Amino acid sequence: MVSLVPTIGSTISRLPFLPSFYFSFRALRTSKLPHRELTPTPSPLSSSSAVHSMSNSNSSKPIAENPSNLSDNLVILGIETSCDDTAAAVVRSNGEILSQVVSSQADLLARYGGVAPKMAEEAHAQVIDKVVQEALDKANVKELDLSAVAVTIGPGLSLCLRVGVQKARKIAGSFNLPMVGVHHMEAHALVARLTEQELQFPFMALLISGGHNLLILARDLGQYVQLGTTIDDAIGEAYDKTAKWLGLDLRRSGGPAVEELAREGDAESVKFSVSSSQILNTPLNLSL
Repeated sequence: MVSLVPTIGSTISRLPFLPSFYFSFRALRTSKLPHRELTPTPSPLSSSSAVHSMSNSNSSKPIAENPSNLSDNLVILGIETSCDDTAAAVVRSNGEILSQVVSSQADLLARYGGVAPKMAEEAHAQVIDKVVQEALDKANVKELDLSAVAVTIGPGLSLCLRVGVQKARKIAGSFNLPMVGVHHMEAHALVARLTEQELQFPFMALLISGGHNLLILARDLGQYVQLGTTIDDAIGEAYDKTAKWLGLDLRRSGGPAVEELAREGDAESVKFSVSSSQILNTPLNLSL
Protein backbone atom coordinates (compact mmCIF):
# COMPACT_ATOMS: atom_id res chain seq x y z
CA MET A 1 0.00 0.00 0.00
CA VAL A 2 1.27 3.47 -0.84
CA SER A 3 0.29 6.47 1.22
CA LEU A 4 -0.70 9.44 -0.94
CA VAL A 5 0.74 11.97 1.50
CA PRO A 6 4.37 10.80 1.58
CA THR A 7 4.35 9.77 -2.10
CA ILE A 8 3.08 13.10 -3.40
CA GLY A 9 4.80 15.13 -0.73
CA SER A 10 8.23 13.64 -1.37
CA THR A 11 8.15 14.38 -5.09
CA ILE A 12 6.16 17.59 -5.42
CA SER A 13 5.63 19.34 -2.12
CA ARG A 14 8.60 21.12 -0.58
CA LEU A 15 6.97 22.06 2.69
CA PRO A 16 8.40 19.85 5.46
CA PHE A 17 7.85 22.53 8.09
CA LEU A 18 4.14 21.74 8.50
CA PRO A 19 2.40 18.41 9.20
CA SER A 20 0.30 16.68 6.58
CA PHE A 21 -3.47 17.10 6.52
CA TYR A 22 -4.17 13.59 7.73
CA PHE A 23 -2.07 13.65 10.88
CA SER A 24 -3.15 17.20 11.72
CA PHE A 25 -6.80 16.26 11.23
CA ARG A 26 -6.44 13.23 13.50
CA ALA A 27 -4.97 15.50 16.16
CA LEU A 28 -7.80 17.98 15.69
CA ARG A 29 -10.46 15.28 15.96
CA THR A 30 -9.05 13.79 19.15
CA SER A 31 -8.29 17.07 20.90
CA LYS A 32 -10.66 19.03 23.11
CA LEU A 33 -12.02 22.02 21.24
CA PRO A 34 -14.34 24.74 22.50
CA HIS A 35 -17.93 23.65 21.93
CA ARG A 36 -19.68 26.32 19.87
CA GLU A 37 -23.41 26.63 20.32
CA LEU A 38 -25.30 28.12 17.38
CA THR A 39 -27.98 30.48 18.60
CA PRO A 40 -30.28 32.16 16.05
CA THR A 41 -30.65 35.90 16.70
CA PRO A 42 -32.73 38.47 14.82
CA SER A 43 -30.87 40.33 12.09
CA PRO A 44 -30.48 44.07 12.78
CA LEU A 45 -31.14 44.65 9.07
CA SER A 46 -34.48 42.93 8.80
CA SER A 47 -37.07 41.75 11.28
CA SER A 48 -38.14 38.98 8.89
CA SER A 49 -34.69 37.44 8.47
CA ALA A 50 -32.28 35.89 10.92
CA VAL A 51 -28.55 35.37 11.22
CA HIS A 52 -26.58 32.97 13.38
CA SER A 53 -24.38 34.23 16.16
CA MET A 54 -22.11 31.96 18.13
CA SER A 55 -21.16 32.06 21.78
CA ASN A 56 -18.41 30.15 23.53
CA SER A 57 -19.31 27.60 26.14
CA ASN A 58 -17.22 27.40 29.30
CA SER A 59 -16.93 23.64 28.93
CA SER A 60 -14.83 21.71 26.44
CA LYS A 61 -16.13 18.64 24.67
CA PRO A 62 -13.82 15.90 23.40
CA ILE A 63 -14.21 14.91 19.76
CA ALA A 64 -14.81 11.27 18.92
CA GLU A 65 -12.30 9.43 16.73
CA ASN A 66 -15.02 8.35 14.32
CA PRO A 67 -15.70 11.23 11.86
CA SER A 68 -19.41 10.37 11.82
CA ASN A 69 -19.53 11.32 15.51
CA LEU A 70 -18.03 14.78 15.03
CA SER A 71 -20.05 17.56 16.63
CA ASP A 72 -22.17 19.38 14.07
CA ASN A 73 -21.33 22.61 15.86
CA LEU A 74 -17.65 22.73 14.90
CA VAL A 75 -16.99 25.61 12.50
CA ILE A 76 -13.83 25.60 10.37
CA LEU A 77 -12.29 28.43 8.36
CA GLY A 78 -10.47 27.14 5.28
CA ILE A 79 -7.84 29.15 3.37
CA GLU A 80 -6.50 28.22 -0.09
CA THR A 81 -3.65 29.99 -1.95
CA SER A 82 -1.87 27.12 -3.68
CA CYS A 83 -1.73 28.69 -7.13
CA ASP A 84 -3.56 31.53 -8.88
CA ASP A 85 -6.80 32.03 -6.93
CA THR A 86 -7.23 33.35 -3.39
CA ALA A 87 -10.05 31.49 -1.66
CA ALA A 88 -11.61 31.13 1.77
CA ALA A 89 -14.62 29.25 3.07
CA VAL A 90 -16.37 28.59 6.34
CA VAL A 91 -17.67 25.04 6.76
CA ARG A 92 -19.53 23.32 9.55
CA SER A 93 -18.41 19.84 10.57
CA ASN A 94 -21.65 18.29 9.30
CA GLY A 95 -20.62 19.34 5.79
CA GLU A 96 -22.69 22.51 5.52
CA ILE A 97 -20.84 25.22 3.59
CA LEU A 98 -21.66 28.50 5.33
CA SER A 99 -19.73 30.67 2.87
CA GLN A 100 -17.11 30.57 0.14
CA VAL A 101 -15.26 33.45 -1.50
CA VAL A 102 -12.83 33.34 -4.44
CA SER A 103 -10.68 36.15 -5.85
CA SER A 104 -9.54 35.27 -9.37
CA GLN A 105 -6.22 36.19 -10.98
CA ALA A 106 -7.59 35.86 -14.51
CA ASP A 107 -6.15 39.20 -15.64
CA LEU A 108 -2.66 38.16 -14.53
CA LEU A 109 -3.00 34.85 -16.38
CA ALA A 110 -3.85 36.71 -19.58
CA ARG A 111 -1.07 39.26 -19.10
CA TYR A 112 1.73 36.74 -18.47
CA GLY A 113 0.41 33.82 -20.52
CA GLY A 114 0.11 31.63 -17.44
CA VAL A 115 0.92 31.72 -13.75
CA ALA A 116 3.85 33.97 -12.76
CA PRO A 117 4.66 32.86 -9.18
CA LYS A 118 5.97 36.19 -7.91
CA MET A 119 3.09 38.15 -9.41
CA ALA A 120 0.64 35.58 -8.07
CA GLU A 121 2.14 35.89 -4.58
CA GLU A 122 1.72 39.67 -4.63
CA ALA A 123 -1.87 39.33 -5.81
CA HIS A 124 -2.62 36.89 -2.98
CA ALA A 125 -1.07 39.25 -0.43
CA GLN A 126 -3.19 42.15 -1.67
CA VAL A 127 -6.54 40.38 -1.26
CA ILE A 128 -6.05 37.68 1.40
CA ASP A 129 -7.35 39.81 4.28
CA LYS A 130 -10.39 40.95 2.29
CA VAL A 131 -11.23 37.43 1.08
CA VAL A 132 -11.03 35.91 4.56
CA GLN A 133 -13.06 38.72 6.12
CA GLU A 134 -15.72 38.42 3.43
CA ALA A 135 -15.97 34.68 4.04
CA LEU A 136 -16.46 35.28 7.76
CA ASP A 137 -19.01 38.02 7.12
CA LYS A 138 -21.04 35.91 4.70
CA ALA A 139 -21.11 33.09 7.24
CA ASN A 140 -22.13 35.55 9.99
CA VAL A 141 -19.28 34.44 12.25
CA LYS A 142 -16.25 36.04 13.86
CA GLU A 143 -12.81 34.57 14.53
CA LEU A 144 -13.82 33.90 18.13
CA ASP A 145 -16.61 31.66 16.87
CA LEU A 146 -14.26 29.35 14.95
CA SER A 147 -13.22 25.91 16.15
CA ALA A 148 -10.11 25.69 13.95
CA VAL A 149 -8.35 27.12 10.90
CA ALA A 150 -7.42 24.90 7.94
CA VAL A 151 -4.96 25.95 5.23
CA THR A 152 -3.42 24.39 2.13
CA ILE A 153 0.25 23.58 2.74
CA GLY A 154 1.05 21.86 -0.56
CA PRO A 155 1.64 20.75 -3.15
CA GLY A 156 1.57 24.09 -4.92
CA LEU A 157 3.64 27.20 -5.57
CA SER A 158 5.66 27.85 -2.42
CA LEU A 159 5.46 31.65 -2.76
CA CYS A 160 1.67 31.49 -2.99
CA LEU A 161 1.25 28.86 -0.28
CA ARG A 162 3.22 31.06 2.10
CA VAL A 163 0.60 33.82 1.92
CA GLY A 164 -2.19 31.52 3.05
CA VAL A 165 -0.09 29.84 5.74
CA GLN A 166 0.93 33.18 7.21
CA LYS A 167 -2.69 34.34 7.33
CA ALA A 168 -3.82 31.08 8.95
CA ARG A 169 -1.02 31.26 11.52
CA LYS A 170 -1.96 34.83 12.36
CA ILE A 171 -5.61 33.96 12.99
CA ALA A 172 -4.84 30.73 14.83
CA GLY A 173 -2.26 32.43 17.03
CA SER A 174 -4.37 35.48 17.78
CA PHE A 175 -7.46 33.48 18.78
CA ASN A 176 -5.79 30.37 20.23
CA LEU A 177 -7.22 28.05 17.57
CA PRO A 178 -5.89 24.72 16.26
CA MET A 179 -4.34 24.99 12.81
CA VAL A 180 -4.80 22.16 10.31
CA GLY A 181 -2.34 21.81 7.43
CA VAL A 182 -4.21 20.43 4.40
CA HIS A 183 -2.59 18.35 1.66
CA HIS A 184 -3.91 19.80 -1.58
CA MET A 185 -4.50 16.54 -3.43
CA GLU A 186 -5.94 14.72 -0.42
CA ALA A 187 -8.45 17.56 -0.06
CA HIS A 188 -9.49 17.12 -3.70
CA ALA A 189 -10.05 13.42 -3.07
CA LEU A 190 -12.03 13.90 0.13
CA VAL A 191 -14.20 16.81 -1.02
CA ALA A 192 -16.44 14.22 -2.69
CA ARG A 193 -17.46 13.11 0.80
CA LEU A 194 -18.38 16.70 1.65
CA THR A 195 -20.80 17.07 -1.25
CA GLU A 196 -21.91 13.40 -1.30
CA GLN A 197 -22.17 12.48 2.35
CA GLU A 198 -23.40 8.95 1.59
CA LEU A 199 -20.11 8.14 -0.12
CA GLN A 200 -18.22 5.53 1.89
CA PHE A 201 -14.68 4.18 1.75
CA PRO A 202 -13.23 2.63 -0.32
CA PHE A 203 -13.75 4.67 -3.50
CA MET A 204 -11.74 5.63 -6.56
CA ALA A 205 -10.94 9.23 -7.48
CA LEU A 206 -9.53 10.86 -10.58
CA LEU A 207 -7.71 14.04 -9.51
CA ILE A 208 -7.04 16.61 -12.23
CA SER A 209 -5.70 19.74 -10.60
CA GLY A 210 -3.24 22.10 -12.21
CA GLY A 211 0.11 20.33 -12.39
CA HIS A 212 -1.12 17.13 -10.77
CA ASN A 213 -3.08 14.28 -12.35
CA LEU A 214 -3.65 11.14 -10.27
CA LEU A 215 -5.89 8.10 -10.25
CA ILE A 216 -6.16 6.83 -6.69
CA LEU A 217 -7.98 4.31 -4.56
CA ALA A 218 -9.05 5.93 -1.28
CA ARG A 219 -9.32 3.21 1.35
CA ASP A 220 -9.71 5.43 4.43
CA LEU A 221 -8.50 8.73 5.83
CA GLY A 222 -4.77 8.82 5.12
CA GLN A 223 -4.82 5.47 3.29
CA TYR A 224 -4.50 5.80 -0.48
CA VAL A 225 -3.14 3.70 -3.32
CA GLN A 226 -1.84 5.61 -6.34
CA LEU A 227 -3.02 3.67 -9.39
CA GLY A 228 -1.57 5.95 -12.04
CA THR A 229 -0.38 9.39 -13.00
CA THR A 230 0.98 11.31 -15.99
CA ILE A 231 4.66 10.90 -16.87
CA ASP A 232 5.05 14.38 -18.36
CA ASP A 233 2.98 17.56 -18.18
CA ALA A 234 -0.34 17.32 -16.41
CA ILE A 235 -3.45 17.93 -18.49
CA GLY A 236 -4.03 21.45 -17.17
CA GLU A 237 -0.43 22.48 -17.78
CA ALA A 238 -0.53 21.08 -21.32
CA TYR A 239 -3.70 23.03 -22.06
CA ASP A 240 -2.16 26.25 -20.69
CA LYS A 241 0.95 25.85 -22.87
CA THR A 242 -1.11 25.02 -25.95
CA ALA A 243 -3.40 28.02 -25.42
CA LYS A 244 -0.39 30.29 -24.97
CA TRP A 245 1.25 29.04 -28.18
CA LEU A 246 -2.01 29.58 -30.07
CA GLY A 247 -2.40 33.09 -28.66
CA LEU A 248 -5.76 32.32 -27.01
CA ASP A 249 -7.46 34.22 -24.20
CA LEU A 250 -6.07 32.76 -20.96
CA ARG A 251 -8.29 34.68 -18.55
CA ARG A 252 -10.39 31.54 -18.06
CA SER A 253 -7.27 29.32 -18.18
CA GLY A 254 -6.06 27.21 -21.10
CA GLY A 255 -8.57 24.36 -20.94
CA PRO A 256 -11.73 26.38 -21.64
CA ALA A 257 -9.88 28.45 -24.27
CA VAL A 258 -8.75 25.36 -26.20
CA GLU A 259 -12.21 23.78 -25.87
CA GLU A 260 -13.92 26.86 -27.28
CA LEU A 261 -11.58 26.88 -30.28
CA ALA A 262 -12.01 23.12 -30.76
CA ARG A 263 -15.76 23.53 -31.19
CA GLU A 264 -14.99 25.36 -34.44
CA GLY A 265 -12.84 22.51 -35.76
CA ASP A 266 -13.44 19.22 -37.55
CA ALA A 267 -13.51 16.24 -35.19
CA GLU A 268 -12.66 13.89 -38.09
CA SER A 269 -9.66 15.83 -39.40
CA VAL A 270 -7.07 13.84 -37.41
CA LYS A 271 -6.99 10.06 -37.41
CA PHE A 272 -5.48 8.59 -34.24
CA SER A 273 -3.83 5.18 -34.33
CA VAL A 274 -5.72 4.05 -31.22
CA SER A 275 -9.32 5.13 -30.84
CA SER A 276 -10.65 6.48 -27.57
CA SER A 277 -13.20 3.63 -27.43
CA GLN A 278 -10.38 1.07 -27.51
CA ILE A 279 -8.62 2.86 -24.68
CA LEU A 280 -11.75 3.03 -22.56
CA ASN A 281 -12.53 -0.66 -23.15
CA THR A 282 -9.05 -1.85 -22.18
CA PRO A 283 -9.31 -3.75 -18.86
CA LEU A 284 -7.29 -2.38 -15.95
CA ASN A 285 -5.38 -5.14 -14.16
CA LEU A 286 -4.75 -4.06 -10.57
CA SER A 287 -3.12 -6.03 -7.78
CA LEU A 288 -4.33 -4.42 -4.56
